[in-house]
Amino acid sequence: MKNFVEAGDTVTFIAPTGGAVSGTPLVIGSLVVIPAWSAAEGFECEGVTCGVYALPKKSTDTPDQFAKAYWDETNGEVTTTDTDNTLIGVFMHTLVTGTTEANVRLNGTSV
Repeated sequence: MKNFVEAGDTVTFIAPTGGAVSGTPLVIGSLVVIPAWSAAEGFECEGVTCGVYALPKKSTDTPDQFAKAYWDETNGEVTTTDTDNTLIGVFMHTLVTGTTEANVRLNGTSV
């Protein structure tokens, strides 16, 4: 197809205020990315928009399998709480209180 540009699974972005930390989700505009490497503010970086990633989880949350996962930028963790947080994907497994890490499948869509 002559108008195809790229798959979009990995995108190039300019690291926002505070920079980008490899493996830590970033909400840039309307897109959630997981930076492939760390980059200082203002520098180019690449991030992935889909796939399954192990992320820090709010320890008191008990999501069911495939429940919506929200990114809490303030606390740097995924949560089941939607208020003031950004939908990034779904929890891959049912989890219990006390777990501090969750496998999350990114939506790969704009938020």
